[in-house]
Amino acid sequence: MQKKNVNNTIDNPAREQRIPVTVLSSKPQSSKIHIRQQKGDFQKIRTGMNSLLVALFFLLPFISYEERQAILFDLNQQQFFFFGTTLWPQDFTILAWVFITAAFLLFFITVFWGRVWCGYLCPQTAWTFIYVWVETRIEGNRNKRFALDKAPWSGDKLKKRLLKHYVWGAVALLTGCGFIAYFVPARELYIDIFSFGASFWVTTWVWFFAICTYLNAGWMREQMCLHCCPYARFQSVMFDSNTKTVTYDAARGENRGPRKRNQALNSANLLAANLEASSTVNAILGDCVDCNLCVEVCPTGIDIRNGLQYECIDCGACVDACNQTMDKFGYQRNLIGYTSENALSGKAEPFYESYKFIGYGIAALLMLTVIVADIYSRSNIELNVIRDRQSLYRETNDATIENSYTLKIRNKTQQTRFYRVYVSGNSGYRLVGQANLKIEPGEQLDYPVTVIATPELLAGARNEITFTIAEQHNYAQASQESSFFAPI
Repeated sequence: MQKKNVNNTIDNPAREQRIPVTVLSSKPQSSKIHIRQQKGDFQKIRTGMNSLLVALFFLLPFISYEERQAILFDLNQQQFFFFGTTLWPQDFTILAWVFITAAFLLFFITVFWGRVWCGYLCPQTAWTFIYVWVETRIEGNRNKRFALDKAPWSGDKLKKRLLKHYVWGAVALLTGCGFIAYFVPARELYIDIFSFGASFWVTTWVWFFAICTYLNAGWMREQMCLHCCPYARFQSVMFDSNTKTVTYDAARGENRGPRKRNQALNSANLLAANLEASSTVNAILGDCVDCNLCVEVCPTGIDIRNGLQYECIDCGACVDACNQTMDKFGYQRNLIGYTSENALSGKAEPFYESYKFIGYGIAALLMLTVIVADIYSRSNIELNVIRDRQSLYRETNDATIENSYTLKIRNKTQQTRFYRVYVSGNSGYRLVGQANLKIEPGEQLDYPVTVIATPELLAGARNEITFTIAEQHNYAQASQESSFFAPI
């Protein structure tokens, strides 16, 4: 039978009769956190999103596009391949804008849902839960892991610990390979690493990231979130009274206390039976049965009932655990749930009236505009004009003036392109030599050219000249100005 919730009634007389009680943890406190596995709606979402994140992390480097790894940071060639687009070092401002935009979008989401990034998408959280899953399968549930920690060393304990760290190490090594696969062709990397055929530096970087993964997810875990992650420190400036975070409804839950499932004591039951019965109990109990599950399932080991804390990563594990308990006792759900301070006090305001909502939204839109403008203005041709430094000019036998240049032309696409060279700035300029060029994908061509001009058509000793490289059958082109010198 569903229990009627009367604890939120303003004029509830039983609330005034509540006497504070001492709340004790049902489990011994330990410096090491062993997470109790928890099932529930939010854990299904978290597990699904973490699984998708890990799968994409490992599988993306194996996607091919036009006979090339689709996503690859090629450090040797100083190119970033993203499917059909190639970014060069001078194009990396686009990546900078992308990261800045992602930061503003993260802030924008934080205004509404707190640290949901940490709870559902952060790689630290995903790999920590992978390591906890391995630990649980080998050493047992939370209580068994505590018992194993306290047990003296034996053959069984040594076997479990060695197996656990072996699997942890294998996951870490795969993670190191997965990360470096974005910089070295993936299909070659895994074969070279496991056959000990990789180069010294490739092997060094793989093992460096493997060791980092092993330490972060296996040993440091919540310490990364509590002490190393800067987001945990400055997130509070993005919160406001309408931010939905994992919150304990103290008005409904206190005073907390254990009870039998079929004899749940609360203010409504006591009033219905006999108000005088309240003198025979230490306090009128709220909905919290003090099962302590919310603490045991928390990855950072906090007690959410103590109020909002920066250590909370909004993973929803305590929400699922509390809802499970509320269902068993027939109480209303969401004693712990995603809600805001204003919602608890009954004065929620429209989110669009928040200055933070407007500010972060405008900033994100501006950065998206910058990205679009930068991509639109980006050219697939790069041209640099270098004058001949040996001489300013030369006079030819047919009374013309010639200047020599070197055109550095880079084809920034992944296909072979055909270009034509043009000169402009004076009707007397003529290009000597072949004007049509063929450049391979990613190739930089150093092409020497000579320009001649009739002295009578020149304005002075120094004249402007513009070189243009245009792709045939396409509007893509690049231009650069230089100088054409002649006798005074």
